[in-house]
Amino acid sequence: MILAVDTSLGTAVALIDADGTRRAEATTTDPLGHAEVIGVLLAEVLSEAGPGDITHVVAGMGPGPFTGLRIGIAAARTFALGRGIPVVSVPSHLAAALTTLETVTGPFAIVTDARRREVAITVFEGTDADGIPHVVSDTVLVKAVDADAHLDGIRRVDVASFSAADLARVGASALAADRTLTGDEPLYMRHPDVTMPGAPKKVGS
Repeated sequence: MILAVDTSLGTAVALIDADGTRRAEATTTDPLGHAEVIGVLLAEVLSEAGPGDITHVVAGMGPGPFTGLRIGIAAARTFALGRGIPVVSVPSHLAAALTTLETVTGPFAIVTDARRREVAITVFEGTDADGIPHVVSDTVLVKAVDADAHLDGIRRVDVASFSAADLARVGASALAADRTLTGDEPLYMRHPDVTMPGAPKKVGS
């Protein structure tokens, strides 16, 4: 079985068989509170799936906000470390693209909320020879009010949550083709809202 975890939007966890059949899935759309629900969702999915060996863990790598992504990736890596199994890194928009391809043909754009009145956009069309959604234009961050102008007529698909089962399926296709879809660094849309303090001011006598 393959376990998938994604926290780039809400929190999504799923288990699939090696052939892509969904064994169990649990999702919350709340973009906050990942740390509070990730353990509960993992327990639910493992219980629903029943016995079986988990061979890989797929981690959704974003795009997404700093804190949310870190929680899901850390959970995926910790689970894999505990089981002694590999982690497969997959861009989260690929999962949404695979879901969309069930009903859409031709080029389309996956659009997700990046907060601060911005959206993340990736353009896809069809799948490649390995059954993985084909990226036509890499992920970019644009102002929400400028999204339609940026797309210039390309079909827009706004996504509020990802299917962890489809994330796992993309990971399974990558494994079967011996492909690496992305590196180990998450796709943060911006740096965290943290600044290092400057040097302390001198206090006069």
